[in-house]
Amino acid sequence: MRRNFEILGLCMGWFAVLAQLYLMLQNREAGIVESLLRFVSYFTILTNMFVALFFTTRVFGADQKLLPLFHRNATPMALTAFIVVVGLVYQLVLRKIWEPTGLQMVVDELLHTIIPVFMYVYWLMFCAKTVVSWKQLSKWLLYPLGYLVFMMVRGQFSGFYPYPFLNVDELGFGPTLLNVFFVLLLMLLIMVALYFLGKLLRPRQ
Repeated sequence: MRRNFEILGLCMGWFAVLAQLYLMLQNREAGIVESLLRFVSYFTILTNMFVALFFTTRVFGADQKLLPLFHRNATPMALTAFIVVVGLVYQLVLRKIWEPTGLQMVVDELLHTIIPVFMYVYWLMFCAKTVVSWKQLSKWLLYPLGYLVFMMVRGQFSGFYPYPFLNVDELGFGPTLLNVFFVLLLMLLIMVALYFLGKLLRPRQ
């Protein structure tokens, strides 16, 4: 059963990411290189790629020396926290600002709704009881911090911000910094919640 989940996660993940890349290139408003840079500027895309890679290593049994990050005990919990945040931010903030249709609607639901729920269910069923230390888990906060630094610096030079609530040019530095704080706080709270949920689900020794 676990392997079937992992195969399905692999298929959904890569289909959603590659289909979104196809749609973005098809409707691009900039050159190929700039469009590709914009594609990987979305936290949604990067996190879904991480999830897809995670399931890929599980299905194909990738060498731990080749992709050690995806074999660490804290990885499923961290990825679950981040993809859940992707889903929550979309449902609460971004869903109301556009109405995709056709293939874009399908891809949108996969990236922001179906895969986040799927990853949470997978973690709950197969990974929640794995012993994870807070030190291991907290190191994953470098990922969103690094992403935000990259995105803000690149935005200053390119004028492109992937999310309206992080657009310094339109909102100003103060409101944007406040939005960054709330997003990071949400990530931290979700990670803490999963950490303690995992401890509760583990059998007492």
